[in-house]
Amino acid sequence: MKLYTLAFILFFILFQFSCKKFLEIPPPKDSLTHEVIFQNDALATAAITGIYSRMALSGFGSGTSTSVSSICGLSSDELISYNIGLTEFYMNQINPNNTNLASSLYGMPYQYIYSANSVLEGLTMSKDVTPPVKEQLQGEALFIRAFTYFYLVNLYGQVPLHLTTDYRKNQSAIRNSTKEIYQQILADLKTSEALLNDDYITIERIRPNVSTVRALLARTYLYLKDWENAEKYASLVIGKTGIYHLVNLDDVFLKNSQEAIWQLMPTANTNTNEGNLFILTSTPVNVSLNSTFSLTGFESNDNRRTEWIKSFTNNTGTYYYPYKYKIRSSTNVTEYTMVLRLAEQYLIRAEARANLDKLDGALADLASIRLRAGLQPLNNTIQKDQLLIAIQKERFTELFTEWGHRWLDLKRTGTANNTLGPIKQNWQSTDEYYPIPQAEINGNPNITQNPGY
Repeated sequence: MKLYTLAFILFFILFQFSCKKFLEIPPPKDSLTHEVIFQNDALATAAITGIYSRMALSGFGSGTSTSVSSICGLSSDELISYNIGLTEFYMNQINPNNTNLASSLYGMPYQYIYSANSVLEGLTMSKDVTPPVKEQLQGEALFIRAFTYFYLVNLYGQVPLHLTTDYRKNQSAIRNSTKEIYQQILADLKTSEALLNDDYITIERIRPNVSTVRALLARTYLYLKDWENAEKYASLVIGKTGIYHLVNLDDVFLKNSQEAIWQLMPTANTNTNEGNLFILTSTPVNVSLNSTFSLTGFESNDNRRTEWIKSFTNNTGTYYYPYKYKIRSSTNVTEYTMVLRLAEQYLIRAEARANLDKLDGALADLASIRLRAGLQPLNNTIQKDQLLIAIQKERFTELFTEWGHRWLDLKRTGTANNTLGPIKQNWQSTDEYYPIPQAEINGNPNITQNPGY
C-alpha cells in the first residue's frame, strides 16, 4: 500500500497542471523531476503504478459513469441513460464541448500517454535504476501507451501521436492517420513483448506481463483483419494453461481470477466502481441494462443470463443491470476491475480461424465459451457466414458492458448502421466516431474536427 501512496504522489508531480486544459501550458518536464523520480527502483516503479492508480480512480478506465465501459455502452445498444450528463452519448448527439468527452475520454488518455512518455524518457536518462527493473518498466510504459492509443484511434479515428513530453511538439501536433497510429501501437507492443516475460511482477495480476501484451496484440491484429497474427497471438496466450484457464461464471471477476490477464486494483478498501455503478438498489440515476438485450439477447439455458444479469423492481418499473461484479460496496475487497481476460482470446481466435476457413478450430474455440455458459456447441455443418454471425453474438453475450467491446465491434464489423439506425433517433453513420473536444481544436490550429460535428 505504501507503493500506491507513493505512486499517487509521483503521478501528481508528473501532472500537477493536468486539471487545466491539457495542452494549454507546458508540463513540468525538467532534469530535476527526472532525477528525483528515477533515482532508484522503488521511485521509478511508483511512476508506473501511479498510472494504474489513476486509471482505477476516475474517468476513462475506472468503471465509473464516465468510463469507457459506461459511455460506450450508452453509445451502443447495451445501456440506457438516466443521467442528463450522459444523454448526449446515449442519443449519439454529442456536443464537442461536452465536458465528459474532453476530460474522461480524451484528456485522461493523453495524460496516461504523457506519463508513459515521461517514464520512458526518465528511464533512458537514469543510471540508478537497475537493468531488470528498467526493462520491466519500459515494457509496461510501452504497453500503456499502446493500450491507450488503441482506444483513442477506435473512439476518434485520427488523433495526434504524442511520443515525447516536449509540449512544444505536442501543442502543435497534427492528427495522424489511423494507419500510422496502428503502426505505432504494433511497434510499441512488439518492443514491450521483447522486454517482458511470463511472470507477473507481483503476486497479483495488476501489472502487465508478456501475455498481457500478446493479448492486446491479438486484439489489434483482429481489428486490422490480420487473421494469421490474430490467431497466432491469441494462441500464445491460450497456450499458457499453467497460468490461465476459464473459470466458473461466478468467479470470473474476482481479484486474481485465473481468467484474468490484466486487472486494475480498486482504490484502498473498496471494491470495483463497476459494481457500484451497475448494481441497482433503487431507481437508476445513471444507467441500466437495455431490457431488450436482457430479455431476448440470450439463448435459452444460457447461464450468463441468470448469473450475469439481475433486476430491480419498484413502483416505477423493473430495471435490469449487469451483475458480473457482485459487490456494490464493501471494505472487504474481493473483486478487481477486469481489463483483459482469457475468454476474449478464445473469441478472437475463433473469429480469426473462421476467416481463415479453419472452421473446425473456430467451432472448438466457440465451444469452450458456450460450454462454460451451459450451452451446447454449434453444429459442425454451420456455414462460414453464419459462424461469423454466431461469433459476434457470442461476443455480445460474453463481453457486454466490458470496456466498450460492443460499441467497437459494431463499428469494426460494419454493422453499426443496421443495428443502431432503427433504435437510435437521428442516427447517422458519422456518429461512429466521437467528436474531437472543441477545447483541443481551440488550443491547436492543426487539429480538425471529425465529420458530422
